Amino acid sequence: MAKAPSAGESLPYIATASLKRAARVTALAAVLTWPPAQMYPQPPEWPDTSVTRLQALALIQSLNAEILGSRSATLSLEKWCRDHKLAAEPRILARVIGGAHIAPASEQLERLEVASAGEVKYRRVHLECGGHILSVADNWYVPARLSAEANRLLETAGTPFGTAVQSLKPYRRTLSVKLLWLPLPDGWEVGVTAAKPAPQAGSLAIPDALFEHHAILYTRDHKPFSEVHEVYQRQILAFPPPRL
Repeated sequence: MAKAPSAGESLPYIATASLKRAARVTALAAVLTWPPAQMYPQPPEWPDTSVTRLQALALIQSLNAEILGSRSATLSLEKWCRDHKLAAEPRILARVIGGAHIAPASEQLERLEVASAGEVKYRRVHLECGGHILSVADNWYVPARLSAEANRLLETAGTPFGTAVQSLKPYRRTLSVKLLWLPLPDGWEVGVTAAKPAPQAGSLAIPDALFEHHAILYTRDHKPFSEVHEVYQRQILAFPPPRL
């Protein structure tokens, strides 16, 4: 058991702990804002009207609901890519981002039911289809609960995590969901505020991050083996606005 700091030691002890917390927050912020916007391929422009804003919201919520009801975000993104013709070959590829590392917090170790951070590996990827970055995913997983083949794929190839672990017949338990962009202002549906629009309003400014999911993945035997944080990107709308 760690010895509690004495009164004389308490100030540097607290300062050190605060610095550690600040470093962790800074590292997480850097990860969530990487890559910079200029690295993203630009999607087709959408005109800034009430109709296109409503369409964008409907499409975002459609994919959001699809992932919430799915056992695999990878399969949901692959279906989205195919349905919206984002690539000639609608296949999801994982591009591993080297150099990124976020150690698991104590709460994550509890959720994964492991005793130490040494039992957990971290992986950060862009999930891409046809050159479009659809999701930026942070993944803390327990290699000991994966097959040897799954670990080999994750270590040596750009295989999406959901593809590598299919043999586990996994399922997801969502911890949180957050919309990061609301195309329409609060109260638009009851006329409290007017949606922006407008004739000749120019192009709709779509931010990089649209919504995020935080989830735990379990084996068919209900053993947690991965915690994921997924930020879904503007490239999910990399097609012309629907024509009504």
